[in-house]
Amino acid sequence: MGSIIIGTAGHIDHGKSALVRAITGTDPDRLAEEQERGMTIDLGFAFLSESIAFIDVPGHERFVKNMVAGVHALDFAMLVVAADDGVMPQTREHLDILSLLQVKNGLVAINKVDLVDQELLALVREELKAVLKNTFLASAPVFEVSAVTGQGLAELRAYLLSLPDQVKPRHDRGFFWM
Repeated sequence: MGSIIIGTAGHIDHGKSALVRAITGTDPDRLAEEQERGMTIDLGFAFLSESIAFIDVPGHERFVKNMVAGVHALDFAMLVVAADDGVMPQTREHLDILSLLQVKNGLVAINKVDLVDQELLALVREELKAVLKNTFLASAPVFEVSAVTGQGLAELRAYLLSLPDQVKPRHDRGFFWM
């Protein structure tokens, strides 16, 4: 079993950090300013197991350079889209960055499903299907979750725990890597 790095991606306030916190029990937003402002500014880190690490990236457009720094070493991406907001500008931007950096594996988490009815959720599913067409996430699994209520988290966590046996790390991470 190898070790993998999973990175979040998605628009600001779509619940990337909340989802990492709900899955791992660790708050990736550790800076005082992040706590005060309620938004990720710098890279955050959490572990799901000894072989699975998360890098939580900022979603705000002003912090895209921090996002790029974080996704460079990813083996697997978790694109988070809020059910009450749908695909937004940084959703598309983060997807483009992941593609440019040749991330090949990932999943989609539709978060905040507790805030919408089935009709709106169906619209978000269709929008995502169109946006993800011809991307590395076109046939990726989609999980409908709520970081607040816990809905769908057991299934997502079980899937994530199976990844070290399925996903090959992108780079040899020996003692020195550049």
